[in-house]
Amino acid sequence: MLVALQLRPGIVSAGPLLPSIIDEFGLSHTQASLLTAIPTLMMGLLALPAPRLEARFGRDRVIVGALALLVIATSMRAFADSALVLFLTTAGIGAGVAVAGVLIASFVKARFPGQAAIFMSLYATSLAFGSTLSAAATGPIAVAAGWRYAAGGWALPATVGLLAWITVARRMPVPHALAPIRPRIPMPWASRTAWLIAIFFACNNFVFYAFIAWLAPMQIEAGYSATDAGLVLASFTVAFMLANPLFGFLSRNHDRRVSLAASAGIALLGIVLMHSALSAYIVAAIIAFGTGGAFSLAMMLPLDNTTTPEETSSWNAFVMLVSYTIAAVGPLAVGQLRDASGDFGSSVWMIMAVSGVMLATTPFLRPLGLKTATQFNPARRP
Repeated sequence: MLVALQLRPGIVSAGPLLPSIIDEFGLSHTQASLLTAIPTLMMGLLALPAPRLEARFGRDRVIVGALALLVIATSMRAFADSALVLFLTTAGIGAGVAVAGVLIASFVKARFPGQAAIFMSLYATSLAFGSTLSAAATGPIAVAAGWRYAAGGWALPATVGLLAWITVARRMPVPHALAPIRPRIPMPWASRTAWLIAIFFACNNFVFYAFIAWLAPMQIEAGYSATDAGLVLASFTVAFMLANPLFGFLSRNHDRRVSLAASAGIALLGIVLMHSALSAYIVAAIIAFGTGGAFSLAMMLPLDNTTTPEETSSWNAFVMLVSYTIAAVGPLAVGQLRDASGDFGSSVWMIMAVSGVMLATTPFLRPLGLKTATQFNPARRP
């Protein structure tokens, strides 16, 4: 949980700071969206080598290295003197988050095999709590001390997560130099279920990161102050956080399709309500409640369809590779549409369509184990 708290502030804090960064570096909205798109893309691309690094060096030691990179990159972003340095440090943040995030699921599967759903819900809740803290605090810090302090200051709590995980890594035995490397489980490229999980997760992350990047700027353009816009974003992350354990608790059945459909439907409803006169705080909370529930449930799906920690790492890496690579388009597409149209109206319609696709995939997310049981014992109730 201490580690999870640190895996989102480096990304979420960029949203409230985008107007200041755009002004200082003369960026377009499309270029500014890279501050969220790059970490999201890194979470996809680096999911591929993460299981291999785990097999070679050990899961906990690789997580230590990833968290150290996160701390260094976050602190260096405060000293960026050009857009290139700004984007390079952002890539470092994304790399640290990506590798650590992939391997957490393997840790949960290995240490808590009988309580994986509960602990993944705690992990997702901690991710969201870290997002909430950064969303609420970044704006006021920027107003008081400038955007650089607001961006780089998140390296301090990230150091706490690093030190916490070092205590975990020290408990692990040092691998013998001649010990054979554990066989790596191949990614489930041919699995229809794995692809459906990845598509669902991709749509949810597309919606989530589009709003993480642009919800605060949307409110600033609507007349909110930077602090108030940050609070709207905080209401988004609070609702996301509250949905994580709630949906995890309610979804006790191995077949999670009803809960998945409910969460996707709530997110879609919230996006539709953006065109109404309802308060921005309420609308943001509705959207986030749906995406938060969907995120928590989607994190469980690779665990539902695997039996060993190594297989879980492989499925989790595959889902992250596909989903985050697609999701990285979200912030970019919103920024590009904003540059082209002059407002965020068309961007909201695009996000609504993606949310509709997410809802449409839910009937097909039947767990593999449930299919097998039905196939060999038709009389058994799912």
